Amino acid sequence: MSDTDSGSAPVGRRERKKAATRQAIADAALRLFLERGYDDVGIREIAEAADVSTTTLFKHFPVKEALVFDEDADREAHLLATVRERPKGQSIPAALREHALRSRMATTGSDAPFTAYLDLVNSTPALRDYSQAMWLRHTAALAQAIAEESGRPADDPRCTALAHFALEAPRAARGHDDPRQAITLAFDLLENGWQALAPAG
Repeated sequence: MSDTDSGSAPVGRRERKKAATRQAIADAALRLFLERGYDDVGIREIAEAADVSTTTLFKHFPVKEALVFDEDADREAHLLATVRERPKGQSIPAALREHALRSRMATTGSDAPFTAYLDLVNSTPALRDYSQAMWLRHTAALAQAIAEESGRPADDPRCTALAHFALEAPRAARGHDDPRQAITLAFDLLENGWQALAPAG
């Protein structure tokens, strides 16, 4: 059956092939970065390891930093679900604190690949900055979810402020002797201010 005769199937195959190529590139990049360090690996090496051209690589990843962050859409979905699907009685800041501790900090007993990945990001200035910029891109969507869940107007600046500071808290905690405690303390501050403002949240 030709592509034109098979309806939507060829599109599905093309999309699967594109997704597989993208994943192969991301996997090759992360493996090389973990083995040798981000700054010591070139784009051409990654393309060769993934068996693609550099042109193909740049079609999927426009900048080198993006190779390390291949799940941005999934991250936003999980972030919003944290607010919308939180347990009954849990405040929005408390839910966001748990998300920050779970998704952006390694813990004792964390799986080794996740810990290695976070170590790579946190030890590489270019990746740290790119990662934070990625998280902050979700501010508007998070602010909207907060507004919906707390019954406030979509353009309420206080919802935007909570979203922004919640996404900034992990960076603010970096460099402290106990980053997890620093994040917890930052969210305590957000919790106190939010509860004074919005008991329904």
